[in-house]
Amino acid sequence: MIVVVCPGQGSQTPGFLSPWLELPAFKASMDEMQAASGIDLIGYGTTADADTIRDTAVAQPLIVSAGAAAFAAMLSGQSASEAGIAGVAGHSVGEITAAVVSGVMSADQGIKFVKTRGDAMAAAAALEVTSMAAVLGGDQAAVEARLAELGLEPANYNGGGQIVAAGSADGIAALQAEPVAGTRVIPLQVAGAFHTRYMAPAVTELRTYSETLTVQDPAVSLWSNNGGLKVSSGSEFLSLMVNQVSSPVRWDLCMASMIEAGVTAMIELAPAGTLVGLAKRSMPGIETLAVKTPDNIDAALSLINNHR
Repeated sequence: MIVVVCPGQGSQTPGFLSPWLELPAFKASMDEMQAASGIDLIGYGTTADADTIRDTAVAQPLIVSAGAAAFAAMLSGQSASEAGIAGVAGHSVGEITAAVVSGVMSADQGIKFVKTRGDAMAAAAALEVTSMAAVLGGDQAAVEARLAELGLEPANYNGGGQIVAAGSADGIAALQAEPVAGTRVIPLQVAGAFHTRYMAPAVTELRTYSETLTVQDPAVSLWSNNGGLKVSSGSEFLSLMVNQVSSPVRWDLCMASMIEAGVTAMIELAPAGTLVGLAKRSMPGIETLAVKTPDNIDAALSLINNHR
């Protein structure tokens, strides 16, 4: 049983789109999403510097469009179910890519939804000085208690002993100065405290926008960041994606749910690498492949055939 996973913000690097654009199917897909979004996705993914593509309003559409286009190019227009893929999940903004891959949204809907999401989250992040940091190791309960003490929130539970803390910049600085015993605190280069109460204004805006959409039920298994739940209703998944903007990403529980479902292999779409790294620590025995460039496509297709 093979699944496709879709990375979240922070996985993009300058110029990562360049080798992909040599594939006509990828280029055509990107052209369509670029026109629908009104964003120079190709320019950002080929010539923009790291600071530019770190901007939430740029990073989110760039990541979703790259993943959706890579999937379309990899499968030559086949759907996930037609190709023998059993399920899909996405980390944070990667849930929108997962919605496209699973058939809940069209690529056009997905890129417009993520543009709205990125703009709304960037606006919310600008209201207060906030930040995020990865907390590696330590006892989970002790970490959670320390975050609460500092007025911080756990934004991501990534498995393998990694929790991402988010909140005020002062709170993150205090966490760095006095970390929980047995932990390392690594500040993240992000624009704000995503997946926390600070994103409440973005949730309101995105909920209003979501009411204009008509979505389909997923054609394959689809796991949500909300508790790792497997969701069979497209409208329910859309609602969960909206609420997730201000709620913690439970990627640890997504991986646990995949194991319970009998997943034997995982392919991560471009810009890939982060999620297969987490799987290697939390999903022992699962065969993984990161599709970072077109050179990885043949290996991905072989893996799909071997795990039908």
